[in-house]
Amino acid sequence: MKPVKNAISYVIYTEDRSKFLIVKRPDDDENLPGAWGLPAGSVKEDESFEKATLRSGKQKLGVKLKIIKLIGEDQTEREKYILNMKEYEAEIVHGKPKAPQPIKGITQYQAIKWGTSEDLHEAVSKGSLCCKMYLDYENKGFYSK
Repeated sequence: MKPVKNAISYVIYTEDRSKFLIVKRPDDDENLPGAWGLPAGSVKEDESFEKATLRSGKQKLGVKLKIIKLIGEDQTEREKYILNMKEYEAEIVHGKPKAPQPIKGITQYQAIKWGTSEDLHEAVSKGSLCCKMYLDYENKGFYSK
């Protein structure tokens, strides 16, 4: 049986909720090289999903986040593990997002921008669980059927 890897992803909307923050993964990323998608991160041992989300905001975007609500939870099978993910809506309470951050040892994004759900379709086609979860949430389960 494959090990389970817990992860988080999060959606940060603009004030009018017309767009949300998307990030470009590095070209050498193991699963989604160069893909634009939602910010995400791994949950460390003995860390809650919520704490992992707040840590990711700081380490990957340089901002302090506040979690608004849980959007969903899902899992998918990768080559070496089962990916179990929770996705949250979050809000920036301090700072301005930028990438990459000067922190070694974690996946750093190559760029960030404000995007729409249309920007997530390519990542979904490459197997992005967080983007699929968001589109399912936005479209009331359309991608899960």
